[in-house]
Amino acid sequence: MKLIFCSDPLDVRRPDPAYEAEITAAEGLGIEYACVSFEALIYERDPAKAVGRVPLTSPPGLGLYRGWMLSPGRYTQLYEALAERGVRLINDPTAYLHCHYLPESYRRIEPYTPRTVWLRTGADVSTDTVMELLRPFGAAPVIVKDFVKSRKHEWEEACYIPSAADRVAVERVVRKFLDLQGEDLAEGLVFREFVEFERLGSHSKSGMPLTKEFRLFFLDHQPLCWMQYWEEGDYGSATPPLDRFHEIARSVQSCFFTMDVAKRKDGKWMVVELGDGQVAGLPESADVSAFYAALLRQWPADGETPRP
Repeated sequence: MKLIFCSDPLDVRRPDPAYEAEITAAEGLGIEYACVSFEALIYERDPAKAVGRVPLTSPPGLGLYRGWMLSPGRYTQLYEALAERGVRLINDPTAYLHCHYLPESYRRIEPYTPRTVWLRTGADVSTDTVMELLRPFGAAPVIVKDFVKSRKHEWEEACYIPSAADRVAVERVVRKFLDLQGEDLAEGLVFREFVEFERLGSHSKSGMPLTKEFRLFFLDHQPLCWMQYWEEGDYGSATPPLDRFHEIARSVQSCFFTMDVAKRKDGKWMVVELGDGQVAGLPESADVSAFYAALLRQWPADGETPRP
């Protein structure tokens, strides 16, 4: 196994300080790592330069990227550039896309996740188009996001819509969301049914509602570990039903991914969303050493990429 971290933007010879805890844990387990320049990849658009400090590996070996989120196009460039250095990332570009963009994986989790509709668009979308898209929700509350992220910390202004039938509220929240996303808008708009999950409280800074949400990691479709999603609030003795979500995970077309889950007020567990495991953050309370120990135990022994 070789880990690929992002380098410090001020010194490409060193890893980004944001991944210091993960690197310390990996080193403690004897896991090799190398760094790539996120800035060279994104801003200079030079994939070869971005991976220039990754040692050539022969024969080629399996690797894992642990870095900042990338668009599917940039991920493809990184994947191909690393392959030239003899590092084959565990998720190919198709697998990355599958979990990175919610509409790509929605069919796999549709029975277990809030109702969702979407539209590929830019910031010039008309309110008439949005209202037509929202018709199936009636007057139910919804949240808005793009194909990757929401503005959940601007909950009232740019995320939560109390009624999908309220044209004024829909236009206000959608426009604010689009303004805040700006050039970072990923593909278009996604609207999701607002579900009442078990509450933890409200975020101390943004005021957004916090729910008893958990982040599950899967490697080769097997449960790797789970973590409490939020740092705030008392989860009590709540734990996610791994067996139930293991069955759902079998259909996900990725080798390394996350599944965020939560329990509704009526006791039913649901999938909130999936994510590519390589760009999924570890909560501050996570046992980083335990995460990497589990990863090392379950890593493919022959170095071959598992099938999605």
